[in-house]
Formats: sequence, C-alpha cells, structure tokens
Amino acid sequence: MAKGLMLLSVVVATLYVSQGSTSENQRLFNNAVIRVQHLHQLAAKMITDFEERLLPDERRQLSKIFPLSFCNSDSIEAPTGKDETQKSSVLQLLYISYRLIESWEHPSRNLGNLNQITEKLADLKLGISVLIDGCQDGQLTVNDVNDSLPLPFEDFYQTLGESDLRKSFRLLACFKKDMHKVETYLRVANCRRSLDSNCTL
Repeated sequence: MAKGLMLLSVVVATLYVSQGSTSENQRLFNNAVIRVQHLHQLAAKMITDFEERLLPDERRQLSKIFPLSFCNSDSIEAPTGKDETQKSSVLQLLYISYRLIESWEHPSRNLGNLNQITEKLADLKLGISVLIDGCQDGQLTVNDVNDSLPLPFEDFYQTLGESDLRKSFRLLACFKKDMHKVETYLRVANCRRSLDSNCTL
C-alpha cells in the first residue's frame, strides 16, 4: 500500500513538472508571437507614415520598384508559400525565424531608435533561441545552423548606389516583409506546439 502511494505521488509530481514545463513553453511561444506582431505593426505604421510624406509621383515610382527589389533576407532559405510553411517542422520554422531576426541586427540601426527596434529585435532573437533550445532533442543547435548559412550583410542596404528615398523605402519595405514572415512562422509553430488540429494560415 505504501509503495503504491509512493509510486502515485512520483507519477503526480512528474506530471506536474511536465505540465509546468509545457505551460512555460506555451507562455514563451505566446510572448514571442506578441513581440513579433508588435514589430510587424510597427513596420507597417513606419512605411505608411513614410509613404504619406511622399509626393504622388514618388509614391507611384517606388511602388513599382520594390516588388523587383532584393532584400538581404532573400538569401535565407525559407518556405515560399502556405503549403511549404504548413509542411515545415516547428524547429525549422523557429530556425528560419531566428535567422530572419538576426539578419536585421545591423540594418535595424538605420530605422531610427525612436521605437528601440534594435533592442526589441535582440529580445525576440533571445526568446526564439530559448524556444529552439526547448524544442531540440539531440538535434542541431542554432550555432551549428549558423555555420551553414550566409552571414547578415552589415551594410547591405547602404551600398546599393540608390538615392536616399529609394534606400529608405527599400529598408522599410524589407523590414515589414520579414516581420510578416516571422509572425507567420511563429504563429504556425505556436499552433503546432499547442496541438491544435487546425493550424491553417
């Protein structure tokens, strides 16, 4: 009888620790999604404010240029649509999100410090790193993956020989695009971790 009670208490304690770990993991995922959502909204507002200051001709010219432009992050291998995103594992989505955020460490300094974007990106990168560590089970680490991926180009957005107007627009448009990607990837990863059967985009 005593052995049975001891065994039951061990099982209950194990379940409690497991649930606590799962709960903490879910909290971290939710926090990461909220943070990247804020950055995406901030990027959208910044580009809207920028466009509102343009003359109509400048706005038309830039809206034609950007879809053909290359962003620093385009060199980072990532899903190219809803189907590929849905098929990617949680760990893959976290790795890609980490690399996208990392690619903005240097360029974000040119977005202005009004909203402390660089610090917010650093916080999000750290949070994603913790999530990756929590999801790993003898798999590659972030550092292992970093070795096989191109490093961010520190001055990519400053050496294109473009006018200040085009450079600023490209910087903002790429930032918005990448924050949207990370938000999508983290939402899908979060949904998968919560074992939701309907993780559609």
